[in-house]
Amino acid sequence: MTYGPHTAEDRAQMLRAIGVDSVDDLFADIPASLRSSGLDLPAPEAEVDLAARLSELAACNRVDLMSFLGAGAYRHFTPPVVDQLLLRSEFYTAYTPYQPEISQGTLQTIYEYQSLMAELTGMDVVSASHYDGATATAEAALMTCRATHRERVLVSRGVHPHYRQTICTYFAGASLVADDIPLVADGPDAGTTDLAALERLLADTDHPVAGVVVANPNFLGLLEPMAEIGRLTHAAGALFVSVVEPVSLAVLASPGEYGADIAAGDGQPLGIPLAYGGPYLGILACREALVRGIPGRLVGMTADIDGKRAFVMTLRAREQDIRRDKASSNICTNQALCALAAAIYLGALGPHGLRDVAALGAARASELETALAAAGAPRIHPGPYLNEFAVRVPDAAAVHSRLIGRGILAGVPLARLLPDEPTLADGLLVCATEVTTQAEIAAFAAALGDELAGSGRGATKQRGADR
Repeated sequence: MTYGPHTAEDRAQMLRAIGVDSVDDLFADIPASLRSSGLDLPAPEAEVDLAARLSELAACNRVDLMSFLGAGAYRHFTPPVVDQLLLRSEFYTAYTPYQPEISQGTLQTIYEYQSLMAELTGMDVVSASHYDGATATAEAALMTCRATHRERVLVSRGVHPHYRQTICTYFAGASLVADDIPLVADGPDAGTTDLAALERLLADTDHPVAGVVVANPNFLGLLEPMAEIGRLTHAAGALFVSVVEPVSLAVLASPGEYGADIAAGDGQPLGIPLAYGGPYLGILACREALVRGIPGRLVGMTADIDGKRAFVMTLRAREQDIRRDKASSNICTNQALCALAAAIYLGALGPHGLRDVAALGAARASELETALAAAGAPRIHPGPYLNEFAVRVPDAAAVHSRLIGRGILAGVPLARLLPDEPTLADGLLVCATEVTTQAEIAAFAAALGDELAGSGRGATKQRGADR
């Protein structure tokens, strides 16, 4: 049943006032094939029948797999204190904190998140309320254009393909240009950003570059020469954007240490469970000189008229109702609950605990590399990595599918996310974290060895027949 407060006569009067005959005329610029149409819903069902059908659909989700999936979203152990505190009603049901006099708790949680992330990234300013790593990275790229008054950004092909696609979407609407920086094809630096190509692209003075966007670790799990990339970028008068994975910052140099101007990434690894792509948490940080151009919300600490500590919304640059076309972002939904999860997670683990998480993940990944190589799936790239890497598996997509039948989620076939990279057509991107067990590694290596030896097909078919 459709509900609306306006009668048919009300709507007709409004249409006459604006000079159109029907509501459809307002959408004349949108092709008919792309317009919303009625929903093709099945006939109503009794509640008990509907509940049974939904349960049947939910049972199709696999939660029993041994997972070696990474590619931008990672399994980690979350201390129970994180969820327990998030479920408190003052946090779980809180809304966007516009009125500081009644939102001190929410404002403080955002302030604490910003403070912890500033320490982790080594940056001066961190904003809140970004949706995920892809949109935060796109916002960072837009920041470089606003700050330099240039219209071209260079993005390494080592940045997650979804992030690159999001940048292109943002830029298309703003008539800006995002060009790829290729990866090194072979040799000891294979799979990392091609510095020679970067220099050539930066040298094009007819099309000056606003910013350079590089991920560390990159999408293939490899560590990039970030200090050298920053030096080349700054020599061309451009800004350097570092796309980070936050847990890695416990053991790798922070963006602030190697001179990045802006840091972006996804906060999902910090106490936020895997959930079909969200809700997650976009990280966006910058140097103080760029604070006026950062989108999102900034919360500051001050004192009230009685001298007591108080928290205020210092900057909310997204407000179209105030800045309209000069607004730096269209961010609306407040991601404070996810930011609080990250803050509690970081507070519960502390710096030494976070370092243990990163180090144990790296140790498990090293064991995984050895086991998979012995099974016949060597690494594709020789360079250093942290806890994620690509291995070569003939007919990778088919093997990946058959391993699911064995209860193993063998990472992600690279051809699925990088279809225009022929050298990675037989690649699997695999990941280990601190929750990956040695038994899981042994099971993965044994099953993959069977598949590569040719014995896996029959075993999988036989299990299907037994069912």
